[in-house]
Amino acid sequence: MSGCDRQLSLQTPPVSRDNSLMSPAPHRVVTAVFPGVDLLDVTGPAEVFSLASRAAGRQPYEVLLAAPGGGTVTTAAGVRIAADLAFDDVDALDRVDTLLVPGASDGDPHRPRAVVDPAVVDWVRRTAPRAGRVASVCVGAHVLAAAGLLDGLTATTHWSTAAQLAAEHPAVTVDPDPIFVRSSGRVWTGAGISACLDLSLALVADDHGEAAALAVARSLVMYLKRQGGQSQFSVPLAHAGSARRDIDDLRLWIAEHLAEELTAAEMAARMGLSERQFGRVFRRQTGTTPAAYVEQARVEAARRLLETTDLPLPRVAADSGLGSVETLHRAFRRRLGTGPGTYRRRFRTLA
Repeated sequence: MSGCDRQLSLQTPPVSRDNSLMSPAPHRVVTAVFPGVDLLDVTGPAEVFSLASRAAGRQPYEVLLAAPGGGTVTTAAGVRIAADLAFDDVDALDRVDTLLVPGASDGDPHRPRAVVDPAVVDWVRRTAPRAGRVASVCVGAHVLAAAGLLDGLTATTHWSTAAQLAAEHPAVTVDPDPIFVRSSGRVWTGAGISACLDLSLALVADDHGEAAALAVARSLVMYLKRQGGQSQFSVPLAHAGSARRDIDDLRLWIAEHLAEELTAAEMAARMGLSERQFGRVFRRQTGTTPAAYVEQARVEAARRLLETTDLPLPRVAADSGLGSVETLHRAFRRRLGTGPGTYRRRFRTLA
């Protein structure tokens, strides 16, 4: 049997209808599946909800997969998954507590684009009003946006398709940085790939508290249950590789010398260019100025130190190249909208 013929069933055990066993009733998660859907977008959240049930010793979650016509669908990974329901069958359910919408992309490794199926959009538009909450995983945000569910809200998606989302849906405020965003209380959007676990853990925390979510995170051997405000990618990833090897080499050198002065004159000299020419070349190749890039890299370094060490703020400022605590505060306010102390309290990973 070939890899493309593999079939994975995510069907949950039958749920007893005995009222004595259904108090409280399990939280019903209905996940949309369709040809080409990203496999981890479906299986990642399902595993989180399953582990939450095991940790509780009961079944706080019931996960149902709904496909356009029921049956099986082939994911982008070539693995087939079996749906519990057809889209039309969901209308007969007494409730949908969470509607989970994963996504699909065209598979281009260089410039991926989200693929949106009009039939899936129509079903989401029809089903969302009766759902307790709606959440998208990765590029599933494009489906929510096409259904009109994100208009006037802030949303995130995989960083590689954020520009597409913003261009196609100007009524949506797209923030490509966070791991997940909660808007208007009932609408959640998550970033790409492994961030589906963070989003799902946040949903568990919303339902059952932080202790329940942390228990699941330990089962998954996740180093940290990350909060929604953390960045989904690093500064080098935020600026795609340039067409010039010398610019890429300079960016690597910057990352290794953040605590040094890093003047424009010194960087230009390393490339054998005048300062003016260097500024033009760097901006053309990276989309930002040398000074802005260096500050972004230094803020990222400071974030890592705040998350993983007990170093005092003066040391964090010095080691990251920001120099003084005052400069550290200004850079954090400008880049993150919060102070370094607040950031450390939210995202510190030490026990």
